[in-house]
Amino acid sequence: MAMGTWIRSKPALLERAYQVSCATIKWMQPLLLKMGYERANRWILPLERFSKRLLFDCQMCGQCTLHETGMVCPMTCPKHLRNGACGGVRSNGNCEVIPDMRCVWVVAYERAQEMRVFGPEMITIKPPANHLLEDSSAWINKISGVDQSHPKGWAELPPNPVIEKRFLDTES
Repeated sequence: MAMGTWIRSKPALLERAYQVSCATIKWMQPLLLKMGYERANRWILPLERFSKRLLFDCQMCGQCTLHETGMVCPMTCPKHLRNGACGGVRSNGNCEVIPDMRCVWVVAYERAQEMRVFGPEMITIKPPANHLLEDSSAWINKISGVDQSHPKGWAELPPNPVIEKRFLDTES
């Protein structure tokens, strides 16, 4: 776990790794489509789960927002908030629910300041987690479009053209 702790303190390096991952997945998309996304999910999921848990303490929600949250998994927040702190952050920056833990969103904000490309995405409103996607590959969900599905009863968020352009640019 020492490597996970060290690498988490390098959000700019993780941001670059994310960009490389985007390009790799885009390059692999024709093969993944030919394999079928369900089969590809079974192949990619163990690798994704291992690396994301090691590097980010990822909770595998299936709708990854690491690049939008300073390379910090927002699902590690005890309240599972995906759009910022709950308002109960203690004066020392710790969590109101787990007093010995730094608030996930304080850490995310600090790390986003070090990111060049995706740091500004902290302010993007994210939909609530679709719990039907838990423990599935966020990469497969992204390229198949499944990650755009929302829990029943939630309105669709309008697309953000700035973010869409950034993702497409990093894939080139």
